Amino acid sequence: MMRRIIVIGAGAAGLMAGTIAAREGAKVLLLEKMNMVGKKMGITGKGRCNITNTCSVDELIAHTPGNGRFLYSAYGQFNNIDLLALLTEWKLAVKEERGGRVFPVSDSALEVRDMFRRVFKNYGGTLHLNEAVTNILVEEDRIKAVVTDKETYYCDAVILATGGVSYPLTGSTGDGHKIAEALGLRVTELRPSLIPLEVEEPWVKELMGLSLRNVELSVYAKGKLQAKQFGEMMFTHFGVTGPIVLSLSHTVSKLLRKKARPITLSINLKPALTEEVLDKRVQRDFTTYSKKQLANGLKDILPQRLIGRVIAEADLQADKAINQISREERQRLVHTLRDLQLTVKGTRPVAEAIVTAGGISVKEFSPKTMESKKIKGLYAAGEVLDIDAFTGGYNLQAAFSTGYVAAMHAAHGNDAE
Repeated sequence: MMRRIIVIGAGAAGLMAGTIAAREGAKVLLLEKMNMVGKKMGITGKGRCNITNTCSVDELIAHTPGNGRFLYSAYGQFNNIDLLALLTEWKLAVKEERGGRVFPVSDSALEVRDMFRRVFKNYGGTLHLNEAVTNILVEEDRIKAVVTDKETYYCDAVILATGGVSYPLTGSTGDGHKIAEALGLRVTELRPSLIPLEVEEPWVKELMGLSLRNVELSVYAKGKLQAKQFGEMMFTHFGVTGPIVLSLSHTVSKLLRKKARPITLSINLKPALTEEVLDKRVQRDFTTYSKKQLANGLKDILPQRLIGRVIAEADLQADKAINQISREERQRLVHTLRDLQLTVKGTRPVAEAIVTAGGISVKEFSPKTMESKKIKGLYAAGEVLDIDAFTGGYNLQAAFSTGYVAAMHAAHGNDAE
């Protein structure tokens, strides 16, 4: 008897779950309320789709601050190396870039989406677009049927893969959380993770669009260091964004919830140099440009647009001749280069987050099978669960692995080992 499996949500986790369940011989119906599959996947990695990361499983977990340990068992059954082998089998050419990030050779997220559609169809899966699920019917703690705005479908198993609440235009509007709560499952507070930060300082507007590379950004709350990241960031009209800001936003959003203000950001513009070495470097530049004004003597150290702001923050005069600058003033400048401060006002709204933190509590599901501990035949995968990771391919790997595991166990019951 073919097992009838319904997958709700055709994002990364749902596409993987549906495709694998169909490959394993189940009769699969994939339901998606939007007019296309993988809509959010289409905008990941700036439209290039950062599929996964080539790092070790321990590193995958370390880059998943939101319940990463829940994924050990899933990664034991299907990890990033298994994913890459599967993509090769499904004829998707990929390449590795710096930091172990994996992208399609074509640099097109659409190709990843089309591949899933093609393979899912070839394995005999059925896809319904523009069909939203309203309810899941359960009888005696076992899955019975899925009710949509069009029909009721009886089935043996359901894989819930409806995503989070970020980027609602792509369909992530928290439907799965409402369905889960109606079934009596616990949903943890939904909050933004991987989200730009808003700051108090009005001067960030002058620097809008300026990118800083190889800087170190630290987060302080009540004067204590909470976390730091090295890499790239960018100023915006409301504050800061970019890879290291997004990675630290998980920490910031937790601190905001704990009301641990004031929260400050400190940018070290020259993290490779100690204070002493940086001071010598500044002295060298000052010797070279001794007759010039201060603003013209910093062009070898700083991007042009940042010079005025650093001088102002160091409480110096831009038009002062360099040979008139005292040792104490120079040290203030060096200190500012290593500690340019911003005050966090908050995060951007959750709808702008790349990833949602929070979701259906992982305690409700078996990490080995992704099956609900309360309801037989109910599985969950991807961002609908309370799992969230940093940028770099880690969130999609979590979605693909949990989707794969849920599908194997839904298709084979307990014989999936």
